Order: sequence, then structure tokens, then C-alpha cells
Amino acid sequence: MRPRGTDGCGFASRKTDMTTPLAIKKEELSLRHNSLQEDCLSLARHVLQTEAQTLNNLSQKLGDSFFRAVELLWNCRGSVIVSGIGKAGLIGQKIAATLASTGTRSHFLHPAEALHGDLGRVHSDDVALVLSMSGHTEEVVRMLPALAALSVPIVAVTGHPASPLGRKAAVVLDLGPIPEACPLGLAPTASTTAMLALGDAFAVVLSRLRGFSARDFARYHPGGNLGRRLLKVEEAMRPLADCRLAQEDQTLRQALVQQSRPGRRTGAIMVVDGEGRLSGIFTDSDLARLLEANRDAFLDRPIAAVMTRQPTTIAAGELLTTAAAVLAERKISELPVVDADGRPLGLIDITDVVGMAPPWPAQAESREQPGSSGSTDAASREMPILRLHVPEWEVPEA
Repeated sequence: MRPRGTDGCGFASRKTDMTTPLAIKKEELSLRHNSLQEDCLSLARHVLQTEAQTLNNLSQKLGDSFFRAVELLWNCRGSVIVSGIGKAGLIGQKIAATLASTGTRSHFLHPAEALHGDLGRVHSDDVALVLSMSGHTEEVVRMLPALAALSVPIVAVTGHPASPLGRKAAVVLDLGPIPEACPLGLAPTASTTAMLALGDAFAVVLSRLRGFSARDFARYHPGGNLGRRLLKVEEAMRPLADCRLAQEDQTLRQALVQQSRPGRRTGAIMVVDGEGRLSGIFTDSDLARLLEANRDAFLDRPIAAVMTRQPTTIAAGELLTTAAAVLAERKISELPVVDADGRPLGLIDITDVVGMAPPWPAQAESREQPGSSGSTDAASREMPILRLHVPEWEVPEA
């Protein structure tokens, strides 16, 4: 028989008691909602705090084994083969992608597929980075003898160094016992966070050792918004053929009439001297101010009389994000791109960079340029490119 006031499953019945004032019902619902919200937030905070503590503990444990692993990966003449299964495998795919995008050749190898032909991707010059919290995962363990037969050294990331995976590895990164963040203590949460963060640590350290620059990053990320941020100005500028160009001795009227162009119209006329060097710029805003001030007579005077001399420019080879920063800082809408001799190559219009994020890649790149005026600390300016040496590791026998 159903308990009174319940739905038969122990939960309070949702049927409205018509004798209870509606105001009281609303208050009860509000209290229940507030209680549920606080329970959800409390559990979410517990998850984040547990995983944050896991990462803090892991950072304190890093030592010689991490450095030895870095040596192996740094000196790898082939690719870093990242492998794992289940949630660890998904983390491994992300690690492989991060390594590849930051200058370390890498790809993911599924342990089960490895035993059905994908071992053909592996070469003796490679290094394997294998993830398994238990170190006993069947598919992973079955793959280890094949890696040993190929003389591929293994870097193991596991919570059990004495496991089959740990015993076959040249270097073991011991995660230790990690309490998972889920209430059941079963779903991989804190442990996979630790693996992911350790993979990021490998990628960033190796990237720095290789002297990986913003330009290198741009080479590997040509697409999407990120790739656009890393474009050079000459790759995004409006080419000279699409720009309005005038000689200093031309009248303003001639320049306005003769310099019309099909397609998107630029908001400025670039003015060059007799040697073709940029000497000034005349913008649509300059024209509007002339007309508002009833100075129509200047239309028949040389454009050199009304142009802005020594305009702000940007050199070819600079990043588009640098151009965006210059436009924002100077509060201008047009930025000529010039070569080493000061001759115009094209124009960056404010509409070409609308919505671009702050120029962090440009700041990173400025550290690479000798004599850069960017304010960076000495450690960043003089980052050493380390030369590591690793002995020939003995690969454990199958």
C-alpha cells in the first residue's frame, strides 16, 4: 500500500493539497529549490577542490623521474606515441594533440588497435608515453611486449609503479593513490585531471626547450580565429592594388577622383614622395573636417598641404595582433604596411581586425626580437635553449 503523502517511491507526492494556501506552496517550492541549488553547488565545489588539491600534490611530487622522462622525450628522434584506453585514452588523445601543436611530433595509438595492425605506425626511434592508472589494463599490458620487441622505451604514467606497466617502463611517473572526486569514488575524475595536467607539463617544458615561438605556433595553427591572430600583416592587409595612392603634388580633388577602386573601399589615401616612400596619409575623416570647416578651397591644393605627415605605420613581418594593438592604442582607423625602405605595401583597416582578442601572441613574439621595446623580465628575454643528453635506455625484455 502506498504511504500517505508519497508517490510510492519514497518521494513526496507532487499532488497539490487544495486546502493549503498557494502562498505556502510557493514558499515550500522555493525552499526546496534553494536547498537543491546549495547541494549542487556544494558538490561542484567539492569536485573542483578535490581536483585542485590533486594537482597541488602532484606538483610537489615532481622530481627526478619527470626530468628523466623529459630527457627521453626531448631526445626522441621519431615521434612520441601516446597510448591509453578508456578515459585515460581520451586524455592521451588530448596530450598527443597538445604535444604536436607545440613542436613535439606525436600521435595517439589505441592499445587494442595496436594489436591489429596499428603497431605498423611505431618505429624504434619513437618513445611511448603510456597512461593507465591501475597499470593492469588488459589491452595496455598486451601491447607492452610488442613495444619492447621494437626497442621502444616507455614512459609510464600510472598510480601503481609495481604494476606490469610500471615494471616494463624505462621511466615511471608515479601518480600515487588519488581519491576520485565523484561520491562513489569510481568515475575517473581527479586521476584523469592529473594525467591531463602532467601531459600539459610535458608539452610546455618540451616546447620551451625547443625554443618554440609564436611564429612556429602560427605555422601549426593556420585556421580559425586562433590562426587569424597569428597571421602576419602582409597576409591580411589590403594589397596595394586595392588601396588609394596619390603623389604629393596631386591636388586633393584629383586624388579623390582618380583613386576610386572597385570593391571594398579603404578609408584613406596613402601619399608617396617622388621616390615612392610613404610621406603622409589623408583619411575620410580629414575630408569631413575640411568640408565642415568650409575649407573647400583646399580641394584644389596639393594633397601634401592637408595630409598627415609621418603617419603611424607597421612593418611587414609583424603580427596582425600587433596591428590591432597599434590601431587601438593610437585610436586610428587605417594603418599603412611598409617595407624596410618605407614604401607602402598595403593597408590594414580597422574593419579588418574588429573583434580580435588582446595581442598575447604579439607580446610573446616581441620577446624574440633583439632590441624589442616590450617590457619583459630578464628571464623571459634570455630563455635558455637547453641541450639535454640522455643515455641509451635499456628496454626491459618482454
